[in-house]
Amino acid sequence: MERSPWTEPIVFAPVYKEKVWGGRSLESVYGRQLPNGTNYGEAWELVDRENEHVTIQNGSAAGKTLHDLWSDQRTTVFGPAFTNHPSERFPLLVKILDARDDLSIQVHPPASVASSLQGEPKTEMWYIAHAEPGAKLYVGLKAGVTREDFQAGIDRGDTRDQVHAITPEKGDFIFIPSGRLHAIGAGLLIYEIQQNSDTTYRVFDWNRPGTDGKPRDLHVSESLQCIDFEDIEPQMDTPQGDTLVDCEYFQVLRRTLSPTQPIAATPQDQAAIVTVVAGTVTSGHHRFKPGDFFLIPALATDEVRNLVTQDEEAEVLLTWLPF
Repeated sequence: MERSPWTEPIVFAPVYKEKVWGGRSLESVYGRQLPNGTNYGEAWELVDRENEHVTIQNGSAAGKTLHDLWSDQRTTVFGPAFTNHPSERFPLLVKILDARDDLSIQVHPPASVASSLQGEPKTEMWYIAHAEPGAKLYVGLKAGVTREDFQAGIDRGDTRDQVHAITPEKGDFIFIPSGRLHAIGAGLLIYEIQQNSDTTYRVFDWNRPGTDGKPRDLHVSESLQCIDFEDIEPQMDTPQGDTLVDCEYFQVLRRTLSPTQPIAATPQDQAAIVTVVAGTVTSGHHRFKPGDFFLIPALATDEVRNLVTQDEEAEVLLTWLPF
């Protein structure tokens, strides 16, 4: 007798995005089969947007989209707490970012100004999956840099010396609220969990051409309306026990497993997005390796909900939607 797809882990086929700053680390690090001949900066692991959907690739529900689940199976898959959730689309977007070159210095609009700019607010968090020596994140402004100073940097065509740089290590993480100036530097592989938004305003793109050989558009006016100019030299965040981020849009926990210490990925009647950070993890009859993402439905059996490993140690990120 075939098991219900809503009691088993759900695996989606990611959507890959070509980027001028991307590479092929998803292939070399995680053994992914990427399309040939170009560089990919993003793998959208869970996405439900009008023109971008991930589809289920395992079990009897194969071919259904994340949007199908959110629209038609919301209570069953995500839990009764979300039956009347106001969002018409699944409210999170989960990615892997492969930065082989620096991303643009950019900002996402806060909710207070997003609608006036015809954009969507976007708060996110980054978890450092791999960092090459000396790789940097750019977040916030350096001490002493004012709005006027930053405007002058834009006018002269270079703001790189005004943005605060951090050298993170594997396993570090940082919360990026809407309005925080930021960029990911070359040499980083990052798990990103964010609001379901694709609005980004570039303020500086390192004076380089895009994939078509032409400079990419900048959004200076929009950026200046969004940047928090009081966000001075932020640092990487510190976990509170197992909790990395607990905000109004998502909760992210980091949990460690061992052969003698399995963990429950989620309470009953609540779904969880699982990201395998290290080691191999088994959920029911399914085995997952580093870089794998899967969804544990609210109706999952205890066998599926309880994650186990035979490795000396394994590590996962658990992402929950707040009630």
